[in-house]
Amino acid sequence: MVKFLRIAFFALVVRPVLLIVLGMNVRGRENLPTKGPAIIVANHNSHLDTVTLLALFPLRDLPRLRPVAAADYFLKNKLLSWFALNIIGILPLDRGGIKKNPLADLEAALDRGDILILFPEGSRGEPEQRSDFKRGVAFLAKARSETPVHPVFMHGLGKALPKGSFILVPFNCDVVAGAPFKWEGDPKGFMESLEVKMNALASKGHVQPWE
Repeated sequence: MVKFLRIAFFALVVRPVLLIVLGMNVRGRENLPTKGPAIIVANHNSHLDTVTLLALFPLRDLPRLRPVAAADYFLKNKLLSWFALNIIGILPLDRGGIKKNPLADLEAALDRGDILILFPEGSRGEPEQRSDFKRGVAFLAKARSETPVHPVFMHGLGKALPKGSFILVPFNCDVVAGAPFKWEGDPKGFMESLEVKMNALASKGHVQPWE
């Protein structure tokens, strides 16, 4: 039943909204992973970001797509928790925990062949403005150094549904997926490479990297 509800939500709600209401444009779709393990890294301005990335894949792939999301936010009440875990399929991350290895659940998911979706900024920023990437993604890439990392730049979703808003505003949106890369030797170099790649993707979308 839950599997049916998840497929129905993306087929009948998410995709029509993205294609008809927002007019989503996708570039570089061939760069998205076709199998796991893989890590998708994207900028974050809206609650639409997660469902947009999930909607880029065939419906049959939903079970292996795992958006990494803050446990303290998405598990704070029963209704939101049920929706996040069962319909969106999040992998909860305890941001304030005292685990010896806070990335253990993410590493285990990659070992199972899942495709993780990460937003290294953490929380959503202001519309089309970017916060600094946190280095957790670098340590995850190091821990699973053979796992490809797929950068994805999104533009417009922060204006269509900005942080703090519940009203959808029709606004053309762009998604640009870049070629994957892997761990490159040290966290600083990895993060610098990720920044360069994200800015390059923004230029392909004919928008400023961060407005």
